Amino acid sequence: MAFANDFAPETATLKAYSTIAQAIYATVAGETQYCVVPIENSIGGGVTITLDTLWEVDDIHVQQAFTLPVQHALISEASSVDNIQTVYSHPQALAQCRDWLAKHLPKVNLVRASSTAEPLPKLKEDPSVGAIASPWGAKIYNLPVLAHPINDFTDNYTRFWILGRQPWTGGEFTSLAFSLLSNEPGALLKPLQLFSALNINMSRIESRPTKRSLGDYIFFVDVEANAKAQTMQTALEVLKLHTAQLKVFGSYNLKKLAQPK
Repeated sequence: MAFANDFAPETATLKAYSTIAQAIYATVAGETQYCVVPIENSIGGGVTITLDTLWEVDDIHVQQAFTLPVQHALISEASSVDNIQTVYSHPQALAQCRDWLAKHLPKVNLVRASSTAEPLPKLKEDPSVGAIASPWGAKIYNLPVLAHPINDFTDNYTRFWILGRQPWTGGEFTSLAFSLLSNEPGALLKPLQLFSALNINMSRIESRPTKRSLGDYIFFVDVEANAKAQTMQTALEVLKLHTAQLKVFGSYNLKKLAQPK
C-alpha cells in the first residue's frame, strides 16, 4: 500500500480484511496496530460504512491522513470488453465510472463488492467477469487491464485515515462527530456558530442517521485546527454543553501521495 512506504516500518506485515468495518474492528481489538480506511472521495462523498463504524467504536484515533489520486481500470481475463457480462466493484467505484459503463457496457450486470480489491483473486476463474479497481491491483494479481482510465472525472481523489489505538499527538486538522440534545429549530446552529465565533474554519460537515428515529442525525465535522490549541480546547468544552454525545477522532496532518506504480 502507498501508506506502508511512508508511515509503517519496513518490517510491518500487511493484512487484508474483507470489509472496512472488519479492518476497524481488528485494530480496536488489538489484532492490528493500524488500519487504513477511506473516509471521503471527491466525487462520491463520504464513505458511509467508515463513518458509521467509527461512531460505534471507541478507543481508536486518527494518526494521519493522506489523499491519493484515483484512476480506475477495467480488469478482466476476457478477450475483449464486449465479452464481459458482469462487473464487480465497490459501490463508490461503480458510481465514479457510471458514464463510462453506460457507454461501453450498457447491458452488463453490476455487482457491489466490499472493496475494489475483493473480486480480483476470482477473475481468473471466469473470463466473462470483470472488476473495476486500480491498475496497481491488476499488477499484484497478474491480471490484464482492458481499459484505463475509466473514471468519469479525471480530478478524482480519495482521502484515507490511518487509525490506531494510540492517542493522537496533534496536527493541523481535527475531526469529530456529535449528536444533538434535541431535534428542534436552532439545535444544530448553536454548535456550528461556536466555530465561527472562535475563528475556527470548518472545512467539512456531513450527517448520518442515528438509526434510532427518522430525522435524528449524527454530524461529522472537520475543522482546520489542532485540538491541543487553546481555542479548540475551548470549542470542545462548549460543544459538550450543546451536544448529547461528542467524539473527537483526533488531530492529524494530511499528506498528498502519488498513485503507486
